[in-house]
Amino acid sequence: MDVWSSLMDGFATALTPMNLLYAMIGVILGTAVGVLPGLGPAMTVALLLPVTYALEPTSAFIMFAGIYYGGMYGGSTTSILLNTPGESSSVVTAIEGNKMAKAGRAAQALATAAIGSFVAGTIGTTLLAVCAPIVVQFAVSLGSPSYFAIMLLALLAVTAVLGSSRLRGFAALALGLAIGLVGIDSVTGQRRLTFGQPLLADGLDIVVVAVAIFAVGEALWVAAHLRRTPLHVIPVGRPWMGRKDWQRSWKPWLRGTAFGFPFGALPAGGAEIPTFLSYVTEKRLSKHPEEFGKGAIEGVAGPEAANNAAAAGTLTPMLALGLPTNATAAVMLAAFTGYGIQPGPQLFSSQGPLVWALIASLFIGNLLLLLINLPLAPLWAKLLQLPRPYLYAGILFFATLGAYSVNLQAFDLVILLILGALGFMMRRFGLPVLPLILGVILGPRLEGQLRKTLQLSAGDPAGLWSEPIAVGIYVIIGLILLWPFAYKLIRRNRPKNSTLLPANSGAADYSD
Repeated sequence: MDVWSSLMDGFATALTPMNLLYAMIGVILGTAVGVLPGLGPAMTVALLLPVTYALEPTSAFIMFAGIYYGGMYGGSTTSILLNTPGESSSVVTAIEGNKMAKAGRAAQALATAAIGSFVAGTIGTTLLAVCAPIVVQFAVSLGSPSYFAIMLLALLAVTAVLGSSRLRGFAALALGLAIGLVGIDSVTGQRRLTFGQPLLADGLDIVVVAVAIFAVGEALWVAAHLRRTPLHVIPVGRPWMGRKDWQRSWKPWLRGTAFGFPFGALPAGGAEIPTFLSYVTEKRLSKHPEEFGKGAIEGVAGPEAANNAAAAGTLTPMLALGLPTNATAAVMLAAFTGYGIQPGPQLFSSQGPLVWALIASLFIGNLLLLLINLPLAPLWAKLLQLPRPYLYAGILFFATLGAYSVNLQAFDLVILLILGALGFMMRRFGLPVLPLILGVILGPRLEGQLRKTLQLSAGDPAGLWSEPIAVGIYVIIGLILLWPFAYKLIRRNRPKNSTLLPANSGAADYSD
């Protein structure tokens, strides 16, 4: 009952006329930026993050909820109309969605994506409201050793599954941890990696880092590979669905939600695995399997629902434990820290009204997304016709404006340029950007928990595994690190006349 009464209080805060206006502006801004080619939800949120800084925290996060869901929907629009996924979790939507669009069913593809997003987002946010307080009750009982182990697991698990190789993932993580070290040591007062520059004493602002790595790095990378041929945009009518489309879509929406939320809540679960699982499941269960690969509506409905349910799932560990499990959640964590608010077990007690207003605004943003974006789909399609040079020049302009607005210091623009060049080079050499962002955010907190643990154990390293949960997590970390070597041994010792197919047989490589 406490959950529902708190949620009702959140709705009372979020449903004021001014906050509803902020939510609507957030949805429109989020979709307008998210629909642009190559921009995923994480980059959209990073780019628009500084816009919210002029508002008081509650209104800012209500606007942020609209930006979050708007960016998610914008990415699916680009996947369907242009076959250009803004992030890896939209790859599956593009497979069938673009085929539907080319067959003259773009309106139906956009409609099932929007309604599926609404259904999954609503169920996922309900589960978030129910599950987050339970996770908090569990988290309050944890000590520093367990927290250190959980953060280490989150960093290693995300790093191990991203990028074209583990080495590249860990290289990106090392870069992030190094950037997180910049500033004054909170215990000794020593300056670290400031290079004699007083403006670096407070460390690098996470918003500047996120905007540089995501927005500037991506804009430079795409600008370096601009195609001279104009984009062919498929015309879109008013999105609608016939009775047969509804019958073929509602079960994939529910199954996709069931796949998405649990994976989203796991460290390194992400949205990629549930979207692929949803696609495979719908293909097997469909009464029209011959349509898959040619534009099956189930292949859009299921994965899009899984993607949005996973997005709601990622907010559970982010709010309850302070652990971001994907890039978008990492940028949202940066927004909290920008307001001096620390997500984690104490958040629900110290900032209860704000958290429940945020959760309530996720419901509102989800509904506004459906009401606003279904009629505006033809308009978003026209945005795709912007010439690429103008588009990315605009992105660089807003990124610069956003980074400058954080501290109103020209020095931040120098940092933006340097880190933007780093983001470009990371993409050039295939290094995933998420481990870097997680390293910057979680690195200082990981160091704080490590120091607290060693202080409590008088410097004895055994204090790191002094709690049963910590021991269990270290076992999981060991399995994650040792599994590739064990798998190689198993394959090496497998009989040569084995009829088993290779592990990667027929599989598409969707790694960044």
